[in-house]
Amino acid sequence: MLTYMKLPVDLIEDELRAFEIKFKEAVKSQAPMLDRIMRYIVKRKGKQLRPMFVLLSAKVFGELNESTYRAASLVELLHTATLVHDDVVDDSMERRGFFSLYALWKNKVSVLVGDYLFAKGLLLSLDNNDYQILKLLSDAVRKISEGELLQMEKARSLNLSEEIYFDIIRSKTASLLASACAAGAWSNTNDPDIAQQMRLFGENVGMAFQIKDDLFDYSSDDIGKPTGNDIKEKKLTLPLIYTLNNIDRETKRKMIFIIKNENKKNKKIKFVIDKVIEQGGIKYAEGKMNEYKQKAIDILYRFPQNSYRNGLENLVNFVTDRKY
Repeated sequence: MLTYMKLPVDLIEDELRAFEIKFKEAVKSQAPMLDRIMRYIVKRKGKQLRPMFVLLSAKVFGELNESTYRAASLVELLHTATLVHDDVVDDSMERRGFFSLYALWKNKVSVLVGDYLFAKGLLLSLDNNDYQILKLLSDAVRKISEGELLQMEKARSLNLSEEIYFDIIRSKTASLLASACAAGAWSNTNDPDIAQQMRLFGENVGMAFQIKDDLFDYSSDDIGKPTGNDIKEKKLTLPLIYTLNNIDRETKRKMIFIIKNENKKNKKIKFVIDKVIEQGGIKYAEGKMNEYKQKAIDILYRFPQNSYRNGLENLVNFVTDRKY
């Protein structure tokens, strides 16, 4: 067993190093300003969960090839592009504890950098005839955009059903992880059935990942995300949706009024958080998260056991046990 909160990087240390070299090469630009921005992005990369899912999803079925590394780079390029654009959409000044591109270079540059990253990803696949991998990842980008727009459309009313919430996070968060796992598997097998199974595995992990993010809003741990932050931004998360759909009408009306009109007052935010806890919203969301986690592990267990399958299982556990 891995120690708590440890990522299974020891299984793919060499592969991750090789990926990092290839990714740096993939984002290089002849334009000095753009190359400077790319170096800033590479230095401040996150935990690289998605490339890890690509590499491990491939290693389950054998040794890696150049197509696998290109798939991992494509996933990271597309993910980074969506984050750059997200910061513009959300007017966000921070990303992973550092200034965001949007904070440093503002709207125009950020949008163009996001576009550049998308284009580099497309060309990386097209130049190497990775058509199926490009198809898998392009589908994820379409779903991410649809999910974002659906969330914007529905969030205004603050009256969201669980069904619509799950549709949103399936598109917004889970689709990229699903495509990452499918692309990794495809790069090593060229088997559509295996790729589809791994796509479903990744989708379930992605659903659990987003619900875990939702739960951070109700935690007082030092996780780098302020308690009640989603409420302040009028974001409807699963614990809140469950509570609003299962509480008496008068309290629901009061909670919605606070979220719409008093979402900067800490005492009012505390009232909402307390109601979510009292109503069992946290436990309900944890239960749903664990359901998706178990679905993912059940799919994984259809494949022969090896150290890389164990690594993927540990990665799933990391997603649901992480503190940040």
